[in-house]
Amino acid sequence: MITQVLKQGLLAGAAGSVVMTVGEKIEQAVTRRPDSHVPARVLQRLTGLPEQAGGRSLLLNWAMHFGQATVLGVLRSGMAHAGLRGPLASAQFAVVRLTTDQILENATGVGAPPSTWPRGELAVDLLHKAVYGFAVGAVADALAARGGPGPGQRHAGVRPGRHSGVGPVRSRGPRHTPPSH
Repeated sequence: MITQVLKQGLLAGAAGSVVMTVGEKIEQAVTRRPDSHVPARVLQRLTGLPEQAGGRSLLLNWAMHFGQATVLGVLRSGMAHAGLRGPLASAQFAVVRLTTDQILENATGVGAPPSTWPRGELAVDLLHKAVYGFAVGAVADALAARGGPGPGQRHAGVRPGRHSGVGPVRSRGPRHTPPSH
C-alpha cells in the first residue's frame, strides 16, 4: 500500500499543482496581481542559498511551488487509501496545504501570519489553496477507489453512524499461514 500511496500521491499532487497554477495565472490576468516570489525566498532560506532575484529566483520559485505541492499530495493519497475521501477530506487537506505554507513562510521569516494580511490577499490565497486541495482530492480519491473502500469506509459500513462498541474491521493485509509438516 505504501508504494501505491507514494506513486498516486505524487501524481495527484502534481495534477493539483498544475490546476492551482493555471487558476493563479487566470486570476493574475484578471486582477493584474504580480507573481509572488515567496516560494523562492523560502527555499533559499531553507537551503542556505543566497537570496537572489532574476532567472535563478524564478527556477527556485517553480521548484518550491511545484515541489511542495507535489510532495504534499502523498498525504492526501494516504487519506484516500485510509478511506478519508470526498469533499470533506479535500477541505481538510486544503487547510493542511495552507498550514504547510504558513509554517515554512513564517519559520523562515519570509511571511507573516495570514491574520495580518490584507483581506483581499488572504481571500485569493485561500481560493487557490482550496482549488489545489479539491483537485488533488479528486485525483487521489479516484486512484484510491480503484482498490475498493479503505479501512475507514469498511468500518463505517459495519454499522452506519457513530456508535460505541463497534470494533475494528478485519485487516486485509497478508495473512500468516502456518507451515505444513
